Parts: sequence; structure tokens; C-alpha cells
Amino acid sequence: MRVLLVSSSGGHLAQLMCLRPWWEKHDRHWVTFDTADAVAKLEGEDVTWAHHPTTRNLLNLARNSVQARRVLRQHDPDVVVSTGAAVAVPYFWLRHRRHTSTIYLEVYDRIETRTLTGKLCRPAADLFLVQWPEQQRLYRSSILLGGLW
Repeated sequence: MRVLLVSSSGGHLAQLMCLRPWWEKHDRHWVTFDTADAVAKLEGEDVTWAHHPTTRNLLNLARNSVQARRVLRQHDPDVVVSTGAAVAVPYFWLRHRRHTSTIYLEVYDRIETRTLTGKLCRPAADLFLVQWPEQQRLYRSSILLGGLW
């Protein structure tokens, strides 16, 4: 299976790293930010560096959307997996053209309110996973995965 793992650096990337027993078995490509922690964590991995900051930055949203089209075409993933944040949005919405599945895992530390990326990716997610029972009330038809930490 070809997996595309998309996330911001920092805690979002750390949560995807917790899924290593799953993703290390598959052909994979990463999309994240070129930060010191990401470079260290993804040494030896196939990575595309996204444009940041992304939060409410329309220019970088446009740049990441162009990049998403290219990366999706080039790597032709079977599934896109993300824990957010905003860099995930174009990948989730543009994957429809390629008939790629999407899995979104809501972050561990937002229990009482929905994240902006969760709200934006939810309609485009084939599988929407949460880590707390309280998060299931925020996202209808989500599936409780449990905490990754």
C-alpha cells in the first residue's frame, strides 16, 4: 500500500510517529514543514517540505494546493493520513480526483472544541478517528481510536 502522511511539524508529526508500527510496513511519503524537529524525525524518509506558516495564510494555502496536486499525482497514494493541521486541507480535498482514501486523526489535546482543520477535513475524510470519547460528541460518525501517547 502507498501511504501519504501529511501533517504540521511538532505535536502533529509526533502523533503520526506514534503510528510507526503501522506505516513502516508500507511504501510511504511524508509532507510536513522543514523544521529542525521534522528533519530529525524524518531522517532517511521520503519527504516533501510544505510551505508554512499555514494558519490563515492564503498565499501558502495556494502554494500548498499546487504542491498537493503535484505530490498526489507523483506518488499516487492509496491513502492519505493526517493529524492536521492546515497543511492537510488541500490534500484531503484534492485527493477526490485520484480516488484516494483519507484518514484523519483528530489531535489528542483538543477535547472540548473542534479544531479548524478537523472541521475543514471532516467532509472530505473517509475515516475520521478521535482519541477521546468526548471528541465523538463533537464529530458525528467518528470512530474512537483511543490515545496514541
